[in-house]
This record gives sequence, structure tokens and C-alpha cells, in this order.
Amino acid sequence: MDKVPTELFVGGRWRPSGDGSRIEVLDPSTGERIADTADATVQDGLDAVGAAAAALPGWAATAPRRRAELLTRVFELMTDRAEELAELIVLENGKTLTDARAEVSYAAEFFRWYAEEAVRGLGSVQTAPSGANRILVLRQPVGVSVLVTPWNFPAAMATRKIGPALAAGCTVILKPASDTPLTALAVAALFEEAGAPDGVVNVLPSRRSGAVVSAMLDDPRVRKLSFTGSTEVGRTLLAAASRTVVNCSMELGGNAPFLVFADADLDQAVAGAMVAKMRNGGEACTAANRFYVEQPVAAEFTRRLAQAMDALTVGPGLEPGVGLGPLVNAASRDKVAQLVADTVAAGARVVTGGEALDRPGFYYPPTVLAEVPPDAPVLREEVFGPVAPVVAFATEDEAVRLANATEYGLVSYVYTGDLARGLRVSEQLDSGMVGLNRGVVSDPAAPFGGTKQSGIGREGGHEGLLEFTESKYIAVSW
Repeated sequence: MDKVPTELFVGGRWRPSGDGSRIEVLDPSTGERIADTADATVQDGLDAVGAAAAALPGWAATAPRRRAELLTRVFELMTDRAEELAELIVLENGKTLTDARAEVSYAAEFFRWYAEEAVRGLGSVQTAPSGANRILVLRQPVGVSVLVTPWNFPAAMATRKIGPALAAGCTVILKPASDTPLTALAVAALFEEAGAPDGVVNVLPSRRSGAVVSAMLDDPRVRKLSFTGSTEVGRTLLAAASRTVVNCSMELGGNAPFLVFADADLDQAVAGAMVAKMRNGGEACTAANRFYVEQPVAAEFTRRLAQAMDALTVGPGLEPGVGLGPLVNAASRDKVAQLVADTVAAGARVVTGGEALDRPGFYYPPTVLAEVPPDAPVLREEVFGPVAPVVAFATEDEAVRLANATEYGLVSYVYTGDLARGLRVSEQLDSGMVGLNRGVVSDPAAPFGGTKQSGIGREGGHEGLLEFTESKYIAVSW
């Protein structure tokens, strides 16, 4: 990709914002400006809704195979440009090049998976119990869809929504995070190159997110909202969507427990912890936030985890050998630093790390905290940084109780050498996903989502396609 576009993508055209305003994009490794993009206004948002609504009838009527072919073409383009996209993600997000490459590969897979799912929008037919008629159920596209994505996975969170929406026959308006708009615009350019019909995909960076998204939700032509972000913002959007009863999918915050039983293979548990905690520098809703370790092995697990964390090289993500890049912005770094300070003040002991680095950029070192009180601040809220608090537990029941003691329920991790115990505990954990002796759960073919205040609905798998459809029942006799 020779040049990343920086304007709005509306109705198949690149255009400036209505008032000419721009968003400054910073490199988290230095804090310096690397680019600026158009900053969409409310009217720009409504124009995008108009473009998506105009394109909807034609796209919904497009043969599923043709929709699949477009997604396949974008998958191929994304794969061809993988290294350029990965470097772009590093520049505006700060993650390491290794993590960025993995994200691009993961992101592209959503287009391949939903190219395959586009031809499987299955309905059903059955005889009514009375025998009076047939019950025919069709799956039809829900309609114009507003997609709001976060900064931590700027490619994957976009493709995880665009893929199923287009496969189902919907048209979309993507509102990416203002910290990382360039990746979303690069994805829009791939759709343009692949020959997507005008208005099927629209992309609107904006720092006026609340006003722009609220105005789009109040437009009766919008029938779907898919949001990934914090639970706090999710609550606000649900309230806004209620005004016009918009169909909502919400992938919200997490506070993932990581359970290690005494019979676990500690080498595997530490390796899994490093992936679950440190992928993307801990800036992931799936990141392990609370480490509950059975008392006989708690000290040894903590020692090995700190050793593994200490081995990471901290620096700019594009530099060779770097294992941890900066956090996305100064506010994120300061929040993590405050959480650690409050937790230490509450009685926790710093094993490694524990203080922000005195250097340009938004860095925080890999940190392990031991002897963490059960009511410590770091256990109550999503950390979104490279901090691992360790708490010892005595019994299986206590481990489950501690793991479930949160308003969130996105993902949990369990390490044990006893498969029966692992499955038993997995069933008792109140979360939408469980990694059993695995530090990664995300897969385009699997339903991703949580319970409680971690969200509504599922992304990925066949369930992800169904989120962008409505069931229509036709009573018919023949």
C-alpha cells in the first residue's frame, strides 16, 4: 500500500469532512504526530447512512456467491499487503511487529471465513404441529449497520464485523477509534480496489464519536449497531439505540481470571500466561487480568512468571527483538500506573516492574504483583496493560468463587493436569469463553462473546453471521 488514504470513505468516494477538521494521529512510541485524517461531522455520518441505505437493496439482492467473491478478493489483497498493514498498525497502535503480523493474519481470516459462510445463510421448513400449514423461516439481512470499533485491534475488530455483515447482505458504516483511524481507512481502500459497489462499505473516522453515532442511531434507516469497546460506553450506546429500537450486538469489557491448579504443568501455565496476559501488551479485552494460583505452587508460579516478564525487551514495536511496545496513549499509561500504585498501597508486593519508564513515548514495564489483597483495585477493573496480579487460593470452590466475583464474564483461563476438573471448573465459570490449558481462545470459526456486563450476542462462527440477519416466518399451505 503505497499511500494510506486519510479522507472519509462515503458512497465509494474519498472526501474531506464537512467542516474540514482533522484528527491528529500519534506514534505511541514517541508521542509524535505521524499523520492526520478527516474528522467526520454529524452530517457526514448521515450522508454515510444515506449512501449505505441507497446501496442496500442492490447488495441484499446480490447472489450470495457474488458477495463471497468480494470477501475472498479482499482477503487475498489483505494477505498480499500483510506486511505493510502490520507496520501501519505498529505505527498508530504501538504493539510489536510480531503482534501486528498476527493481527493482520487473524483479521484477514474473517473475510475468508465469511466468504465461506455467505453461501450458508440457512433457513428452515417444517410442518406445523397442527398439520394445518408449513412453517417456512427465511434469514434476511437486518439492514444498514453501524459498526463501532476500538483502537486495540484496529484491523481485526473491523473485519470481524464487516465480514459477517456483508456476507449476510447488509451495508455498513464503520466508525473506527480516533487513536487508530489509518488501519480502517487502509481496509476501506482494499474494498475499493476489490470493486465493492459504492456505498456498501463506508468508513468515518471522527473524534465526535458520541454525536455522530447518536445521530446515525436516530436515523430510521439504521437497523443494526455492532459495538466493541468499554462497558461504560456500551451502556450509553444501548440507551441511544433504545430510542429507535435498533438491533444491538455488544462486545464489551473483560476482567479475565487465570486459574492455575497445583496439578498443572507450570511451564505450560507460565507460557499460556505470557500469551493470555502479554499479547498486545495486555491491551485486550481477553487479557488475563487476575491470576488465581493454588497455594502449594503460588510462589513458584509467581517466580517463573516474573522471570518470563523480565526477559521481555521494551521498546518501539518496529525494532527487532522487542517483546513489549508502548501503551496506546498517555492516558492509558497513567491509568495503569495509578492502578499499580493503588494496589501496592493496599498491601501488594512488586515482584518486577511497577513504575512507568522515564523515556519518550507511553511505556509501562512488564509488572508482576504478589500478595495482592482480594479487594485490591487492580482486581476490580480491567487493567489494559502489562500487569499481572497474583492471588493464592486454597480450594477449587474458592477459585471458582473468586473468578466469578466480577460484573464481567468475557473469558476465563484454566490450567490443570486433571481433565475432569478442567471441564467441571469450565462449566462453573460465568464467562462466555474458556481457555482450558490454552492461553488463546479467539478464532474466526468460533463464537466470541461474553456474559453479564461483557456483552450481548456473538461474533465469529456461524453465530456471527446470524447477528446480521432477521428471521422471517411465512405460514404457507401447499
